[in-house]
Amino acid sequence: MKVTINGDAGELPDGSTVAQAVRMLTAMTSGVAVAVNDVVVSKGAWESTSLSENDRVEVLTAVQGG
Repeated sequence: MKVTINGDAGELPDGSTVAQAVRMLTAMTSGVAVAVNDVVVSKGAWESTSLSENDRVEVLTAVQGG
């Protein structure tokens, strides 16, 4: 299925979850926030939240610095 992840078009297998999309981008799990179609998905729901055709996924990671 076609999805947009962080503004880039991509393909994921049908039935993919938010957790799978996150793992495509980073091995980190702490300091990561995800929104699907502008709605934040809690970390506890990543494994159970399925993505659909044309979903927009934003994966944000916290960065330390000053």
